[in-house]
Amino acid sequence: MVTGAARGIGAAVAKRLARDGLAVAVIDLDEADCAGTVEAIRSQGGAALALAADVADAGMVGEAVARVVSELGPPTVLVNNAGVGPRADLVEMTTEQWDMVLGVNLRGPFFLTRAVAPYMMEAGWGRIVTMSSISAAGDAARVDYASAKAGLIGFTKSLAIQLGRYGVTANAIAPGFVVSDMTRASAQRLGLEFEEFQRKAAESIPVGRVGQPEDIAHTASYLVSPEAGFVSGQVIYVAGGPVS
Repeated sequence: MVTGAARGIGAAVAKRLARDGLAVAVIDLDEADCAGTVEAIRSQGGAALALAADVADAGMVGEAVARVVSELGPPTVLVNNAGVGPRADLVEMTTEQWDMVLGVNLRGPFFLTRAVAPYMMEAGWGRIVTMSSISAAGDAARVDYASAKAGLIGFTKSLAIQLGRYGVTANAIAPGFVVSDMTRASAQRLGLEFEEFQRKAAESIPVGRVGQPEDIAHTASYLVSPEAGFVSGQVIYVAGGPVS
């Protein structure tokens, strides 16, 4: 199960896991938006199922998991990727925005993980990968987003401790600058062409380039593999260089 998989990082992760041989539930707000990812997977001979769910809605999450169990089988891999990150100054931020950002970014992974963990525990095997961010260290323009992403690190480490005895690992990926709708929107807010925005960002990244969704997908592929069974409770920074 991959959330926020209609585009960007989520789509790249879903496609990579399908190439690895997994049947993938492609989850996003609108089922129709998942069609491109599903078609790409099926065109390569993979198995995929499109599902609509607001991850901040426990009822919709439950319905989505029930469909996955019915159509693909009990889930043993979960990638919590769905996220939102609008920018707002602290004093201008509304309570509604705070609740919305934490609802999608922090409460959503809780709902999904709570729903799938019993299947993993029963199977004696499972992989949970959750997308944090380098913003977890602090983000002046997105205090709500930074708070949620920092919370996911504690969430992940706690899962690793609690679920390890069942053969379930939990890890977080903290992306740096990755080409996505979110970074494209940031460029627009700053009045910059996206190519120029990427060029400026790359100047501060040790490897000299910005990240691509596939960079995150490669890391997720390893973390959900059998070979990563002794890696749990970790935060993997995929940011082109040290960030902490």
